[in-house]
Amino acid sequence: MEYFSDVKKINYMGKDSKNLLSFKHYNPEEIILGKKMKDHLKFAMSYWHTLTAGGTDQFGDATLIREWDNLSPMEKSKARVKAGFEFMEKLGIEYFCFHDKDIAPEADTLEEYFKNLNEIVDLIEAEMKRTGIKLLWGTSNMFSNPRFVHGAGTSCNADVFAWAAAQVKNALDITKRLNGEGYVFWGGREGYETLLNTDMKLELDNLARLLKLSVEYAKEIGFEGQFYIEPKPKEPTKHQYDFDVATVMNFLRTYGLEKKFKMNIEANHATLAGHTFQHELRLARINGVFGSVDANRGDLLLGWDTDQFPTDVYDATLAMYEILMAGGFKEGGLNFDAKVRRASLDSIDLFYAYIGGMDTFAKGLKVAAKLIEDKVFENFIEKRYESYKVGIGKEIVEEKVSLKDLSDYALKLKEIKNCSGRQEVLENILNSYIY
Repeated sequence: MEYFSDVKKINYMGKDSKNLLSFKHYNPEEIILGKKMKDHLKFAMSYWHTLTAGGTDQFGDATLIREWDNLSPMEKSKARVKAGFEFMEKLGIEYFCFHDKDIAPEADTLEEYFKNLNEIVDLIEAEMKRTGIKLLWGTSNMFSNPRFVHGAGTSCNADVFAWAAAQVKNALDITKRLNGEGYVFWGGREGYETLLNTDMKLELDNLARLLKLSVEYAKEIGFEGQFYIEPKPKEPTKHQYDFDVATVMNFLRTYGLEKKFKMNIEANHATLAGHTFQHELRLARINGVFGSVDANRGDLLLGWDTDQFPTDVYDATLAMYEILMAGGFKEGGLNFDAKVRRASLDSIDLFYAYIGGMDTFAKGLKVAAKLIEDKVFENFIEKRYESYKVGIGKEIVEEKVSLKDLSDYALKLKEIKNCSGRQEVLENILNSYIY
């Protein structure tokens, strides 16, 4: 059965194409900096927002009706597998990612839930073998069910902690079975609403315990994929323990986990944390914890995680600049943790959304690659900090001076001359490369 019969294979037709069901910039075989474009970007379909999102929001019920929605829970899950792989094949997407709850319905007991998952994983495994599509990463949904009202690894209820651990174990088993390249821990409800009823120290200790247990179990089963944490500042809880990249790095270092985890960075979460997407990527890059990317965006006029498809070439260029400077994706990739708008009612809108997002990052990749080839920013930055290459600056960098030495040096200075940062010039140059 074909679920998207009105859509054929999406092909690259160039920037002048008028065909809305074609790529204008994403040419998967094009060589950029010695590597195919598709290998630079490693696009992945997000199972959840693509196949399970119904268009609900804080104020309204589902509006997106899919062909499989009238089926029983398990039959619906089986149909989604077929639809998902058809969708990826037509878009030429070579990876996907999922939460456990995305692929199979929960049940009255945990044992029955795991049985449902195994049945669907059999189908997914068969489709992977048929198509060659790979699993970028797996994860577990430990925030939707009411049992996680107080969190999962940070819950005040030890039974919930045990349940969460069981879900992680099973999700790791599935990810290992499907040769997943990584596993992500989402904050979900790992945070607090008020400190009046919160033992923060215990919650943080328990979250670290869950991560350590997961690392130990991965070693036990021979799972060698990369572990990620996705920073998220707020929503649904008022304060998430994984607020941003810097907060997560501090947490990992506190508990001795810094060598086991990297970051899965989402653009919209950076916005909610009061940062730019580029800031979060840069911080991860210079600290050696860059891993994977959720390629969505938020609405700056709304204060929640809107998970919109990326269309801002400026942001995509700066993101790809950081990714390339980090050496590109290794185990990670670029997944579309994004959903069509509530009023985009038709299944074909999923294709328009993905085409737009893929083209946006393809254009960003090409611009970023050219900026790096021409060393536009690197040359300027090197010149700006040249005072640290000679004299007192060199001694500061090489840690050959004391505070007294610096004081004595400063007392002899007659004047200090600063050079312009040339921000407007650099922004104009960036725009010229994009245009």
